[in-house]
Amino acid sequence: MSNLRKLVLQSFKKLHRTRIKVFEGDEKALTAARIKINDEYRKNKHVKDEVAIKAMVKFGEDVERELKTQVIQAREIKPGVYEARITEETLKLDNIPYNENAVIEDETTGPRPCCQDKAQTNELSK
Repeated sequence: MSNLRKLVLQSFKKLHRTRIKVFEGDEKALTAARIKINDEYRKNKHVKDEVAIKAMVKFGEDVERELKTQVIQAREIKPGVYEARITEETLKLDNIPYNENAVIEDETTGPRPCCQDKAQTNELSK
C-alpha cells in the first residue's frame, strides 16, 4: 500500500472515530456526519495529484481538530436548562465581562483596545 493511500485511509478512519466520540448518543448527527465524510472521500477518490491529496488530508486533519475542540453537545434537561457535554479536548476560553471603558471615546488614531486582546494574551501565555 502506498504511503499516500495509507495517509488517506488514516485520515478517513480518524474522522469517523472523532465523529463517533463527538456526537455520541445523537443518532441524527452521527448519521449526517457519516454520510458527509463518506461523500467527501468518495467525491475525491479519483484525484491523482500528490500535492492535492496531501492538501485534502491536511484539510481532513483540520476538520477533525475542529470537531474535537469546537463542537459540544447540549441537551435540554428541563425547560430552559441545558446540560453541555464538554470533553478534555474542548477549547475553553476565559469569559471576559463587558467593559464599557474598553472603547476610548477620543480622537486617537490607530488600533483601539479590545476585550478580545486580553483573551488572546491569556491564551498565548498558557
